[in-house]
Amino acid sequence: MFEFDQYLGFLAFLAILTIGFWLMIFLLMFVVPYWLGGNLMEMYKERKAKKRAEREAS
Repeated sequence: MFEFDQYLGFLAFLAILTIGFWLMIFLLMFVVPYWLGGNLMEMYKERKAKKRAEREAS
């Protein structure tokens, strides 16, 4: 059926595929929400600073 080197190549392919799948799940579950939350917080701080600067100027 399979030679030994084909079997090792198939196992390497499965390992790489599995690592890629779990990396994608990790990025979607933790990194993307962290990035979005930080981005929204920075936008809020910038708007707050802009309003404060407008209030002090007038």
